[in-house]
This record gives sequence, structure tokens and C-alpha cells, in this order.
Amino acid sequence: MDRVVISIGGSVLVPGDGDVDFLAQLAKLLGGLSLSHRIFAVTGGGKVSRFYIETGRALGARERRLDELGIEITRMNARLLAIALGSRANPEPARTYAEAGRLSRRYGVVLMGGTAPGWTTDRVAASLARVVGAARLVNATSVDGVYTEDPRVNPRARRLERISYDELIELMGAGHTRAGPSLVFDPVAARVIAKAAIPLLVVHGRDLAALRSAIVGEPFHGTTVTG
Repeated sequence: MDRVVISIGGSVLVPGDGDVDFLAQLAKLLGGLSLSHRIFAVTGGGKVSRFYIETGRALGARERRLDELGIEITRMNARLLAIALGSRANPEPARTYAEAGRLSRRYGVVLMGGTAPGWTTDRVAASLARVVGAARLVNATSVDGVYTEDPRVNPRARRLERISYDELIELMGAGHTRAGPSLVFDPVAARVIAKAAIPLLVVHGRDLAALRSAIVGEPFHGTTVTG
């Protein structure tokens, strides 16, 4: 079976719009695909995480403490997805890559959240993909691919169907220095998958047809990032 890691943005999982129906449909998709693929999913924190981080920052918390708040929300999102998946997934998110590997022998879908301050969930997903030898990493985000600019700011931005790791890293900039960044994909994570030569497929996470195609390695609507 191909091993596939999916980085699922919190803004995709729980944006506050049709969350219950979407989570049920996502769980049905992942549960079904887990019969033919080994699925690993890393959940982000989204706007709930950013609320805690921004509020904590305004109250004077240090960045490490803010990261810890965000990590807890990513794990709560993993637990919520686990409820939707039922017996197909681990009820408590894995905390290490070794634990995720062990859990894959028992569950069709292995769930993780954040792991350590300073690491985005994209970076967790990239490192997990490297450790488990994933065939590809799917980034299920809130836009339908990588654009020349932020399409929410510039409606004339162009979606790029295929780019290199280096081009992605350049587009994403230097990365983040504070908790709660909002990037299509963490450039540090991009360097991890570039070194391991793991293809990155960027899709809109709520487009379940595109997500399914990306997971199984079929043509999809989004962006493919390779060497």
C-alpha cells in the first residue's frame, strides 16, 4: 500500500460553516481510502488556534507559550476528526513519528496534531512523510493550489499547476518567526520534502473530489510540487 500523509488545515476542518456535514464526508472518504492506502493525517489549528494565540499575545504571553496553546488546538481538531472516523482512527493523536508508525499497524487512518513549539503542522507532516516513507504529501488547505500571489488579496493572481520545490520556497518567503502563521505551505517543510524528494500536492481541502484524486495519485485540480 502507498503511504500518504495529508496536512489538513484547521481552516478546512472547522471554519464554522457546515463543519459537521463536512467532517462526516471527510471521514467517509479517508476511511474508504484507508482500505487501499495507509493514511496519515496531521491536523492544523485554524482560526480557533489563531484566536487563542492572538488573545494570549495581547495578554503578554511569550511565543513558546503561544505555540503550546496552538498545539493543543491542533490536537483537539485531531480528536474531533477521530470521532468522525470512529474505529478507523486512533482516538488520541500520536505525539511522535515512531508512535504514528506503530499506530499504522492497528488503524487505517493515523492522526497527529502539532508536536513542538516552533514547528508548524506542515513541518510535522513533512517530517512524518519522510519518516514513514510516504509516496506523496497532500496539503489540504483553504485555497485551490499555489498562486503567484495571495488570491484573496490580488484577484489577478495565477494558480500554478506545477512548480519546483525551489519555486515554492521562494514564493513562501522566509517562513515564520511567531506563533500562528497563515501560509499555504511552510517553506521549512518544503525544504524537508525537497531533500526527501517527496511530491507535494496542494488542493482545496473542501473539494473532496480533488482531495481524493490527490490522495490516490490521479490527476487533480490544484498544484503539484516536485524537483
